Amino acid sequence: MANTNLSAARAAKNDEFYTPLGAVEKEVFYYKDHLKDKVIYCNCDDPTWSKFYLYFKLKFQSFGLSKLITTHFVANGTSYKREFDGVNEIDTPLLGDGDFRSAECLAVLDTADVVITNPPFSLFREYVSLLVEKHKSFLVIGNMNAITYKDCFKLIKDNSMWLGLTQVKEFTQPDGSTKHFGNICWFTNLTHNKRNTPLDLYRPYSPSEYPKYDNYDAIEVSKVKDIPCDYNLTMGVPITFLEKYCPSQFEIVGSRRWFYDTSLGITNNKTILKGKETYDRLFIKAKTPVASLP
Repeated sequence: MANTNLSAARAAKNDEFYTPLGAVEKEVFYYKDHLKDKVIYCNCDDPTWSKFYLYFKLKFQSFGLSKLITTHFVANGTSYKREFDGVNEIDTPLLGDGDFRSAECLAVLDTADVVITNPPFSLFREYVSLLVEKHKSFLVIGNMNAITYKDCFKLIKDNSMWLGLTQVKEFTQPDGSTKHFGNICWFTNLTHNKRNTPLDLYRPYSPSEYPKYDNYDAIEVSKVKDIPCDYNLTMGVPITFLEKYCPSQFEIVGSRRWFYDTSLGITNNKTILKGKETYDRLFIKAKTPVASLP
């Protein structure tokens, strides 16, 4: 039911999902050292209700921020920019509707150091591509399935973007209702400690326990915790692997939709095991052998 809500929202282009203050605080706190002396830009946030704006206003001094800026989209109208310097709030009218892609919002983006917000679900690919093009640090909310998009997956594979530390389980909407989701996470290019923590592996490889796909020269690993500790060839793992991905321990070879090693015998964009299609899979290799635990 949770992910059905997101699918319905995408179909209707309903992007009015407001992030609770607790969800903002739970994730952003881990990055406070990255934010000192930085200009923070929340470019999808009306400061009259945005919990991103409220959080950074409350934490302005303790985080040592340089400036906080917000802009937001107003359908069929004109918007405004709000700047906060730790003491004063200054509102400046915009000429247009405040779309993050507009020339005046792009000009604001050029002055920012870090972008932190919940962008429109329906525009996530375009949104992230813009931040990468502008060489901005970012921490943004999106659907975990975004990693299956070609452009987003390439960023993940190239270690230009990765998952944050927490998930956002619920959002509020303009009518005050609450929507629950099961597949929403943070995407960022800001380093956090978990990213550098190798998975603790203990299961030895066995051909009987790790069969190969019918159409791909790789073994199936249906649960991240069951990744074998002594296998150095290609493995198919659930996309939730990215929540525990340590780039010094593994490399990402490809996904079942986007393959970067054509020598491995791909015949289609599905992973078939004993005649049946599996769920989405990422393909990984261990960078160095990991010894079995006693």
